[in-house]
Formats: sequence, structure tokens, C-alpha cells
Amino acid sequence: MIEWKGVFPAVTTPFTAGDELDLPMFEKNLEAQISAGVKGIIIGGSLGEASTLTTLEKQTLVKCAHEKIRGKVPVILNIAESSTKDALYHADLAREWKVQGLMLLPPMRYKTDERETIEYFKTIAHATSLPIMIYNNPVDYKIEVTPEMFEELKECQNITAVKESTRDVTNVTRMRNRFGDRYKILCGVDTIAMEELLLGADGWVAGLVNAFPKETVAIYELVKSGKIEEAAKIYRWFMPLLELDIHPKLVQYIKLAQAQTGLGTEFVRAPRLIVTGEERKRILQIIDVGIASLPL
Repeated sequence: MIEWKGVFPAVTTPFTAGDELDLPMFEKNLEAQISAGVKGIIIGGSLGEASTLTTLEKQTLVKCAHEKIRGKVPVILNIAESSTKDALYHADLAREWKVQGLMLLPPMRYKTDERETIEYFKTIAHATSLPIMIYNNPVDYKIEVTPEMFEELKECQNITAVKESTRDVTNVTRMRNRFGDRYKILCGVDTIAMEELLLGADGWVAGLVNAFPKETVAIYELVKSGKIEEAAKIYRWFMPLLELDIHPKLVQYIKLAQAQTGLGTEFVRAPRLIVTGEERKRILQIIDVGIASLPL
């Protein structure tokens, strides 16, 4: 089973100028993440441009990750599908691909009600033995998984964690008060990660970690060892960069940061486009100032 503690990068999917997977760059980023001390790798999340990837591309990324990581940390596959049938298909593929865990979003496109959302999660959980982290992000995906819904999901023993992305830090305390350690809680929003870790979150599903792995892991480890002021110093430096994670163009911005730190390319898959003009200058200034004043 996955412990669901520590930093879990939602890794980007690097592309070449010809819109093919850039596996050498993917491996370079994985190596940097592992060296920094992350506790798992999440493939095919929103930041990984999952909605634009083919099934074969997902399989290729998983296989590449397994070969590079060699069991040092678990490989987790995100499932974000429009139908229960497709979600079940991908859960079965995850088992076939020897993935160690799943991150599971509510259904895409159709806004399910509470009953439908619970049934969707239960159906997938009952169809696999893999540990599941529910991705709770009502801001971007318009479906909130409430504590009352998590109460009903308790029967699914393999639903073991939540990626908490409601942007309401009180949810950490609310979930902990109600469920104790039944669900591991991982912050899914970079700009409130330290706050949620201080409130008892177990981990951090991070975005800017793709460009700054050492700094991200350092914040987590310092907080958990009680070195709050040391963590806060890095966190304050990091905040202008972390704010790139809560913009609709987070993929473009984080990939641009990766390109600047040498851990990725800025190529994105259409309909996304590389940022240009004044927008590019503004984002590059934030990134370059951060690089010039690295705390570690």
C-alpha cells in the first residue's frame, strides 16, 4: 500500500517541437524528483495534459517511469474520464501496467450530483485492488466531495487518501476531526501547502516541484520536523512562483519554469499554445527573479 506521505509531483508531460513525447526530458525530470526525495510520481494529471494524451502515450509514460524509477517510489496514474465505463477501462489498464495507485477525479464534462458521484467512485473502487486518492477540486471541476460523501465512501477500503484542492484550509481540520487517520490528506494547491501541512496534512501533491524539486521537498521536511521559520523563509521566496499553479495557464507557466531550470521543455499540446509577448515577459520575470535568488 502507498503511505501517502511526503511530496508527490504531478509531473508534466514533455513534448518535442514535433508534438511527440520527449522521453529523455521526462527521465531527466524524474531523476531530479527522485534525487530531491519525493515519495511518489503522479502521471497523467491535469498538469500532465491528460486530456490530450492517447492511451498509448500514457502507457509509454508509465513504462518509462517504471524503468527509470525502478521501484524507488510508487507510480500513480490519474483517471479523469467522462464515463464510468472508460474509467473502469483505465483502472484495468493501470493494473496491467503495474501502476501502484490511482488518483481519481469525479466524472468529466457531466456535473454529477452527490448520489451519482458516490456511485461512480464506489464502482471504480470495487473493481480494483489499487489504493485510490480522490481528487477533490470543485474550483476547477465543479463537483465537491463533501465530508458527508467521504462518510459513504468509508466502506471502500482502498479509497485511502484525498487530494485536497477545495482551497479551503479548514477542510483539513474538518476531515481530521471527522475521520481521524482514515483518509490521508494531501494538499493539492501550491499556494496553501505550508498552511495545510501545519494543520496536519500528510502530504503535498505539488506542481512547481517540476521546476524546483529541492525547494518543495525542503519545505515539507522542515515543516514536519518542526523547523517552521526555516520552512517559512523558503516558502516566502517560493510564493510568487507558486502562484503560477493557480492560473488557468498553469501548464504553460510551469513548463516555462521547467525550461528555465533545465528540467523540461515549454512545448504544450494544442489547443494550448506557448505564451508570448508581454505575458511571456511577465512570467519570465517572476521565474528569473526566483532562480536568481534560490534559497538552496
